[in-house]
Amino acid sequence: MIMTDRDYMQRALALALKAKGQTSPNPLVGAVIVRGEKVIAEGWHRRCGADHAEIVALKKAGDRAKGARLFVNLEPCFHYGRTPPCVDEVIRSGIQEVILGMKDPNPLTHGKSVAKLRRAAIPTRVGILRTECEKLNEVFVKYITTGMPFVATKSAQSLDGKIATASGRSQWITSEKSRQYARVIRDEFDAILVGINTVMKDNPGLNPHRKTKKLKKIILDTTLKISLTAKLFEGMDPRDCLIVTTAAASPSKRDALAARGVTVIIAPPKEGRVDIRWAFKELAKREITSILVEGGARVIGSALRENLVDKMYIYTAPKIIGNQRALSSIDGLNGTNVEQSVRLKNLTMKPLDDEWLVTGYVFRDR
Repeated sequence: MIMTDRDYMQRALALALKAKGQTSPNPLVGAVIVRGEKVIAEGWHRRCGADHAEIVALKKAGDRAKGARLFVNLEPCFHYGRTPPCVDEVIRSGIQEVILGMKDPNPLTHGKSVAKLRRAAIPTRVGILRTECEKLNEVFVKYITTGMPFVATKSAQSLDGKIATASGRSQWITSEKSRQYARVIRDEFDAILVGINTVMKDNPGLNPHRKTKKLKKIILDTTLKISLTAKLFEGMDPRDCLIVTTAAASPSKRDALAARGVTVIIAPPKEGRVDIRWAFKELAKREITSILVEGGARVIGSALRENLVDKMYIYTAPKIIGNQRALSSIDGLNGTNVEQSVRLKNLTMKPLDDEWLVTGYVFRDR
């Protein structure tokens, strides 16, 4: 079968996807080198600080790169960072043509490598599978262009939108299969975030699916109610736990947590709670590029109200709790008419036995 340029770019995307959740704060990048109609080398960026995808592929190709074509889903870097500029290596390699999925949104590179390649008389095309390339790096694009993390929420509910009974019992709304899949999704994010009420009620471990995944755990805790023996501290590097609190917290409790290596961040209050917008901006400054918010209902509602959420994962079980005093999966939006509802777009539905995972992006008209 004859491969097209779109096929080669699709291969680059598939390679890039192999490192999902492992490259932060860097993007996901794959590279394919083609001579004639034969792939002679390929590679992907595996982790921050490691060789970029183009370099991996060029090293494998060696002298065979001369006169070949290079397919990359993202414009090669132009600047010195943790590694030297990739664009210079591409030029030195003797690559005959470069085909890119999209320009790098980082202003340090944006369009500069394309221009440099063209000045070096290397034909360079941009835009093959652009939509797919932008979707793959939605986290990187949001982080680089706004200075804020990409934020997703996860909730598990009954058919009538409840996460617990009126007495507060919630174990378990969804099946083990759904809960297992939810842990797999955690691996795609830099951090998982919950409010202190979720910690006190459920005492969750908040662990990733893969034991090798470095997942930061973030707790919003206005007055530092968290127990020093909370399950989430077990088996983890305490430096990967960040607790966002306010000046209302006990100094002695702050000191006790800091002595264990836990990072305590003092945020300004808003309506008697941690200012969640301020918190997310501060977390982005610490190179946390993506956050999965897993509860509770008020935390998710607060993030939605502040227009911080990009994506939502909603697990729904075929159960009806049927009590108006039962806890809803989202709370605190306080809309007064239907037009103020949060709307989702680009919905997908994944069956999990007799349950469903609905995934959608928050619709913004501005």
